[in-house]
Amino acid sequence: MKKLFAAITLALTFGAFAYAAEAPKAPAAGTGAPAVAAPATAAAPAVTPAVPADAMKAATPAPSTPEKKTLKANPYVTIPIFLIIIAVTLSVVIWSAKKTKSAADFYTAGGGITGTQNGWAIAGDYMSAASFLGISGMISLYGYDGFMYSVGWLVAYITVLLIVAEPCRNAGKYTLGDILSFRTEPKPVRAVCAISVVAVSTFYLTAQMVGAGKLMQLLLGIPYKWAIVGVGILMVGYVVFGGMTATTWVQIIKAGLLMTGAAVLSVLVGLKAGMSPFQFFNDIATSPNIMEHVQKVVLKDPLPVPGFDYGQRFLEPGLFLKAPLDQISLGMALVLGTAGMPHILMRFFTVPTAQAARKSVIVAMFIIGSFYILTTLLGFGAAIHVTPQGIQAVDKGGNMAAMMLAQKLGGDISPFLGDLLLAFLCAVAFATILAVVSGLVLAASAAIAHDIYVNVIKDGHADQHEQVMAARVTSLCVGAMGIIIGIAAEKQNVAHLVALAFAVASSGNLPVVVLSLFWRKFNTAGVISGLVVGTIASIGLVMVSPNMTYPQKIADDAKKAIVKLEEKQASGAVLAEKELKDLDKAKADFAKNDGGKSFLGLKKPLFTLKNPGIVSIPLGFLAAIFGCLAFPSRRSEEMFDEIYVRQNTGIGMAKAIDH
Repeated sequence: MKKLFAAITLALTFGAFAYAAEAPKAPAAGTGAPAVAAPATAAAPAVTPAVPADAMKAATPAPSTPEKKTLKANPYVTIPIFLIIIAVTLSVVIWSAKKTKSAADFYTAGGGITGTQNGWAIAGDYMSAASFLGISGMISLYGYDGFMYSVGWLVAYITVLLIVAEPCRNAGKYTLGDILSFRTEPKPVRAVCAISVVAVSTFYLTAQMVGAGKLMQLLLGIPYKWAIVGVGILMVGYVVFGGMTATTWVQIIKAGLLMTGAAVLSVLVGLKAGMSPFQFFNDIATSPNIMEHVQKVVLKDPLPVPGFDYGQRFLEPGLFLKAPLDQISLGMALVLGTAGMPHILMRFFTVPTAQAARKSVIVAMFIIGSFYILTTLLGFGAAIHVTPQGIQAVDKGGNMAAMMLAQKLGGDISPFLGDLLLAFLCAVAFATILAVVSGLVLAASAAIAHDIYVNVIKDGHADQHEQVMAARVTSLCVGAMGIIIGIAAEKQNVAHLVALAFAVASSGNLPVVVLSLFWRKFNTAGVISGLVVGTIASIGLVMVSPNMTYPQKIADDAKKAIVKLEEKQASGAVLAEKELKDLDKAKADFAKNDGGKSFLGLKKPLFTLKNPGIVSIPLGFLAAIFGCLAFPSRRSEEMFDEIYVRQNTGIGMAKAIDH
């Protein structure tokens, strides 16, 4: 074992000492796209101050000329911080490995995690790189709509607290399959449930792995493949040797680091505005760079609409999720999907009592809520101080916004502080990804080893040593597959995979969990039909939704921009230098994408919403209900009283082991 950990440390050290290279530059922001009829300016949110009259009257935002930006970390500052975090987490794994002897130890830390510890671990499991980097980046590019993601993920834990936390802890053992198979035919239910769990975990895991590879490649100059391999080796080491105990403590450490980094950066953002929220929002609404970004990139107006206030529009909903149904559908998926995520449900089996399960959710809600408030400040702060154009010059998706903000605000005080803040946030993002992928690998391996191998193949007849060995071998295989998939997905757009994970969890997992716990007539047919229909419907709708890339739509948008700009030329007006660049880019986009089709051979989306929740969630519930009614089971009805007593009292749960 010591040799393995030495090899892991050596591999990461070798990768980390690769010299820092400049980040590749993405195309500059500004897309010559079609004009969109701009609605009348809606009322601003209550916290938004009045915008000065001269800003309201300005029809054309002052053009910005951002320098070509790169983002690179100072290796002399970054590498020591990376190595410290790796050393601390590996020491946790070594300590945990000595305590992991039984299947209960491996899957649930023996049920000996306290409510407060579990709350921090849930927060660490939930606050992924998508939250830290993605949401702050989305807010920096789309304003208010990015904040809606934060609200959805926070409100989701109210569903978890009120519906699933206590019953799942009392009725389950290690996995989602344990809950669903209690009063149904165990073998088919466990098999189908394991497939669903592995699907959700794979979608989410792939997005995290690609994010890790791109982050290390961009910031440290480490080749993408080696970055993926390094993350994968650490991830496998945490899970295979430390099990749930190591994963829990890695998540706790990561949550503490993430909150610290976000808090420090938020204070610096506040100081720039004099700690005044009114000044902060006024800076947003009057920023020429934000105005230009909203006009040309978000609303896609090649020419400004006279009298329209683009800065104020940044603080209003509808820039990213333009249709009300899209916002409702996203909200449904986020609020209900969390309660069906297997790596979140698995955490409720780690506490000794139902009271501890409730406490862990409340602690997690407080931490997660505080964190998402901070990410809002970071996103808007990046839009003001780094500018959307500068952010997109480094990464078109905006994922480096928080990193660039740290380097900018720290650098305004001293160059070393800028390097230190950037290095610290790089290490935090790295730890974030490690913690989340470890939880996902543990959930997927538990579904395969415990549900498929132990209970389906071995029919429940496997001793503790065999169960632990199966879990470790499965974790190793899942981790290896994660590395392979991460490398294969390097050039793919994986943003839709996160939406897909939540869609599957809310449409397939949640309906069968809720009905299994609370409906007497629920049975085997209901579980299988709900899981199959909900999963297939959500995956199918995402694959024909706007989340996928449609080259022909890009070409059509470019054509509209070309027509607008050429009409201006034909009228005798002289195009500005930036408008000429927009025209050239639009022509290039049209030539490149005209006649192209999506992954499924479509020219445009068949399903217009970005998240399928509003359709797939009801389908999952209806399929589960109709399946039960079509194939009733007296045995399932008779066993309802027992599971009802278990979920309310905890009778039958194994005694916790103190850790």
